[in-house]
Amino acid sequence: MEYNNKKCLVAYFSRKGNNYVSGSIVNLPGGNTEIAATMIQELTECDMFQIDTVEVYPVDYTETTEVAQQELRKNVRPELKSHVDNMESYDVIFLGYPNWWGTMPMGVFTFLEEYDFSGKTILPFCTHEGSGMGHSESDIKRLCPNANVLKGLSIKGGSVKNAKNDISSWLEI
Repeated sequence: MEYNNKKCLVAYFSRKGNNYVSGSIVNLPGGNTEIAATMIQELTECDMFQIDTVEVYPVDYTETTEVAQQELRKNVRPELKSHVDNMESYDVIFLGYPNWWGTMPMGVFTFLEEYDFSGKTILPFCTHEGSGMGHSESDIKRLCPNANVLKGLSIKGGSVKNAKNDISSWLEI
């Protein structure tokens, strides 16, 4: 896909701190999805926006997974800290998130429901530790029925630092 003639945005949700990586809980100074988002931004020179919730998730990884599962079961839409002021100006959205319970964190659902993505192209990418994209792509298509949702890229969190070639191939750069 050609990005030079289109206005692009890398919008991502990422969680730093205690995370599950390659079978262990490790403390990440920056979340895995943020690392992938930064690589995409560097390769495409797109604008960047971090999707962040007002309510902070617990520091403890297990507690965060429990909160995330409750949010999913209750179909919660967490309030976001900030918003994209000029979403209508973007043609292409690279949408990044970790796979939480088979889909996106609920804050990403909030983000997708805040804007009209009609006519826009959405390229989802996610980080995970074995569950791939889950059903996030179909969730995005359901939430944004008038957008062109392209095939996503799943990146194993434990190897995200070495994913630049995979990302570049996905972007066809």
